[in-house]
This record gives sequence, C-alpha cells and structure tokens, in this order.
Amino acid sequence: MHKVLRLHLDSRCAAVTRIEVDVSRPRPGSLLLHYFVMGRISGLRLPPVATPTRGDGLWRHTCFEAFLRPLSGAAYYEFNLAPSRHWAAYRFSDYRHAMRAAREIPAPRVETGSDGGCYDLRASLDLDRVPGLPGDAAWRLGLAAVIEETSGRRSYWALAHPPGKADFHHSDCFALELPAASRS
Repeated sequence: MHKVLRLHLDSRCAAVTRIEVDVSRPRPGSLLLHYFVMGRISGLRLPPVATPTRGDGLWRHTCFEAFLRPLSGAAYYEFNLAPSRHWAAYRFSDYRHAMRAAREIPAPRVETGSDGGCYDLRASLDLDRVPGLPGDAAWRLGLAAVIEETSGRRSYWALAHPPGKADFHHSDCFALELPAASRS
C-alpha cells in the first residue's frame, strides 16, 4: 500500500518536496514500512548510521514514526525510527495517557539509503508478542515524519493532520486501515 505524507500547514521545509511510505503486512504479526524522502537531501540533518539501539527523544530530530492500534479501543503504540537506526517503542492506554516503554517489542530491522535526490528508511517490525494488538485483525495506522533541516528548522508530515498544531497522537492521524494479513 503506497501513501503520501502531507506537510502540516504551519510547517515549512525548503529541502523536502515529498514524502511517501510503502506499508505492508506480509504476515499477521509483521509490519513493513518503507519511507521515501524526495528533495535536496543534502539540506537534511541526518545523524550517522550507528548500531541499532533503543533511544528516547528521537522525534526531536529527523525521525520516522508509526502509530498503531486495533480498530476498536483507545490504547495504541508509537514507534520512532531514526536515520541513525536508533529506535523507540511506547504504549499508551489512551490519547497521550499512561505512556510506557514497550519493552515487549523486539528491535526492528532498520536499513537506510540515499542517492542524492531520495533518502529512504526501511523498517521491519515483529509484533507477534504485542498485547492488545491482535495479529489476525485489522489495525488503524498513523504514519508521520519529523524532518530537521541543516538550519535546525523542523517540519511535520503525516497522512492526515488534526486542526491546530501538529499532533501525531490525535485520532485524526490514524488515517489508514490496514487489513488483517492472511495466515500462510
């Protein structure tokens, strides 16, 4: 499934012209995300690639995000994927409520690449052991990106934005229904 992220109305970004995401669910407990950033990639602040480790505050710099919940209920998960290959996973019981690190989620496989006019980040998430997120059911998904330019200016991109300031946790941002994957 191919989707385009939209720049928040209050954001400006001189370096990026477009962000697209390919999303797939090859098996019930798996989620594959492939972000493509098009534009003047040299204008982005991208940390060097490092050993994949958990980290906090990744959203303060260039970061690709996914928000995932079942079709019903208020609990959801947030995934942060940085160009450095650092990552984070959090669980919320409701809108921005009772946040905790989701330690039950294993490290995603993250790969990055760039050809000058396109930067891409690919992530494979294993969600088989995630409580409250049935692998054999459809999911609601929010896709987003925080882009930091070399000037330090940040812009906010998502499938959909609620009225007002950028807020990827808002229910309006869970704009994609991802059908259940079939069992092979």
